[in-house]
Amino acid sequence: MQDTQPVRSGEELDSRALEDFLKRHLSSYPSGELQVRQFGAGHSNLTYELKKGDFEAVLRRPPLGPVAPKAHDMNREYTILKALHDKFPLAPRPIVYGDESVLGAPFFLMERKKGIVLDTEWPEGVEGSHQLGQSISKEMVDRLVELHNLDYQGTELETMGKPEGFMERQVHGWIKRYDKALTDDVKSGERIKKWLIDHIPSSSEASVIHYDYKLNNAMFNRNNYSRMVGLFDWEMTTVGDPMADLGVALGYWIQKDDPESLRKGLGKPPLTIQEGFFSRDDFIERYAKKSGRDVTNMDVYLSFAYFKLAGIVQQIYYRYKMGQTSDPRFAHMNHFVNHLIDLAEETARV
Repeated sequence: MQDTQPVRSGEELDSRALEDFLKRHLSSYPSGELQVRQFGAGHSNLTYELKKGDFEAVLRRPPLGPVAPKAHDMNREYTILKALHDKFPLAPRPIVYGDESVLGAPFFLMERKKGIVLDTEWPEGVEGSHQLGQSISKEMVDRLVELHNLDYQGTELETMGKPEGFMERQVHGWIKRYDKALTDDVKSGERIKKWLIDHIPSSSEASVIHYDYKLNNAMFNRNNYSRMVGLFDWEMTTVGDPMADLGVALGYWIQKDDPESLRKGLGKPPLTIQEGFFSRDDFIERYAKKSGRDVTNMDVYLSFAYFKLAGIVQQIYYRYKMGQTSDPRFAHMNHFVNHLIDLAEETARV
């Protein structure tokens, strides 16, 4: 299964400027021709594979066009990986950071991990089974618990978030982001906004949270799908309420009896609808058992997760609507935004 593709038109990198930068900052940069390919998955940051001789790395940079304030902060993600990698090796090792003077936008390089990313279909030659679905589900839960149990005190992670009042800031912040990206072909979501404000949970616990935890952000061992070998997209990582992270994970964890509008969301449904994969209730139950945390308030966190995802998708759709990107994948995202607002209201029972 090929996980990279030729670079999409209009998203090319300035190879000469990049080469000059790498020669200056990497002590063992080899000679030869630099090969650049693009990772095709994802709808947000642009991610590229770099190869030259025995050198391999992954480059991440923001999407083209204007971006939302505080979004796509490459320096922040690079700093998170520097603080996190030694404690949580599933996070890629960062290599070097570059500012916008090099490629016109900030970027960073990180290690190229090897394995398989599971998304909407089993890799060629692999047959799904109940046992395989169970094993992958358990690993997803257990690694989330591991992340939430990390001791982040004394590292730069400690300065990455403000645990006190976390959910209050999150709810009000994502309402503002949603409203700022509002277009005339999506729902305003007034009912769910009011409900979320009225039901903001308080939490006395704080942990490192990934905040974009989903199956296709994880990489598994090609010979053993019960072992995760990488976890990506740390852009939203902070220190905050672990239940918010669980809520986001559940929001992405589609099950087979979900409505078609959610299952197909941005395309084909993920593998989590297949035989053997946990339901969201199974996910919550194992998380509670492994972590010892109270999960009784999950309806609030899941409702917020759907609303937050609606905000993320709407920000992408807004860029398309305003002509800031021409990526055809974004053309009908407004429909998914509306489905997510409905789902948030149904979960909240408003």
